Amino acid sequence: MKFSCDKTLLNDMIVMASRAVSSKATIPLLEGILLEATLDGLTFSGYNLSMAIRTTTSEADIIEDGRIVLNARLFGDIVRKLPSDLVYLECDSELRTTIKCGRAVFNLIANAADEYPALPEVEKDREIQIPSSTLKSMIAQTIFAVSENEAKPIHTGCLFETEGNRLNVIAVDGYRLSVRREELPAVPEEEFKFVVPGSSLREIERVLDENDDSISIFPGDKHILFSIGGTTMISRLIDGEFLNYRAAIPTDFEHTIRVDRSDLITCVERVSLIVSEKLKNPVRMSFDGATVKMSCITAIGKSYDECAIDGAIDDLEIGFNNRYLLEALRAAADETVVVSLKGALNPLVITPIEGDRYTYLVLPVRLKANE
Repeated sequence: MKFSCDKTLLNDMIVMASRAVSSKATIPLLEGILLEATLDGLTFSGYNLSMAIRTTTSEADIIEDGRIVLNARLFGDIVRKLPSDLVYLECDSELRTTIKCGRAVFNLIANAADEYPALPEVEKDREIQIPSSTLKSMIAQTIFAVSENEAKPIHTGCLFETEGNRLNVIAVDGYRLSVRREELPAVPEEEFKFVVPGSSLREIERVLDENDDSISIFPGDKHILFSIGGTTMISRLIDGEFLNYRAAIPTDFEHTIRVDRSDLITCVERVSLIVSEKLKNPVRMSFDGATVKMSCITAIGKSYDECAIDGAIDDLEIGFNNRYLLEALRAAADETVVVSLKGALNPLVITPIEGDRYTYLVLPVRLKANE
């Protein structure tokens, strides 16, 4: 193998592929990046048996083709510290690898690529297209509610489902539920329903751009492929029966109000200053006409604040985990949101003033007299 490539481009490719590299893999080769040089270009791949990332460029000068595996951390550290110039990499038949840039020279022993596990193959006969910025926001505004409890693996991922020209993304963890809905540029040829692991979606979110470039999603039977420019991300899918989220969202409310989202967030944040990992008492919300009074009591003291609401609720007191409530409010993104309530033991539901782009549900905490 022998090629040259611009240092910045090479570094970007290493960073991208490294997102799918295990730091402590049961298979040592999976701690490395697979480098493949062909006439078509230079390809770097990372794989942790759950997610794979393959990124390709045609801007490298391929002098001699070949396949090797280099330790991702060491390769990344070397290239990152090199001067901004062309990087030359050469590997002989004995896997002796030389990396040169400017006056810097590194000599390493690569690993043979023969034992590197094959990346999953996904057929591209079924496709969903969506703008990059839209998918990025849909992931960001739901993934906070993904469960971390491995006892029910299906809820450690987000459900993706299509309905005609709409894509819905849903996450649930037993305490809250998040739903994001968007229209697709084109109606898929068939309807889809699949669950992508939260760990994979977090990496996908990081590499998506805030632009309107189209992302192609290809769902398979056991894996899903995301095609983003010269980069391909492949993730396993989670099998199982996802929660019937539509049945979980109440439709009968006694109280519906509008509230300035920023004001409510600020108020909850202030009251939560005395809450910590060791002191997890709930935030108490007492509605008194057009005002919601918030308070919290922990071992270190008490806090109190008030927030105005557009509407009126009398004689309702309800408690929430401050983090769950804040994450739902931050995800909503609109300046003013609709908050719907039924009773002290029923969930709070956050929706937009118009449309149904999102629905956030947070279960209450049963209050005690001294909380």
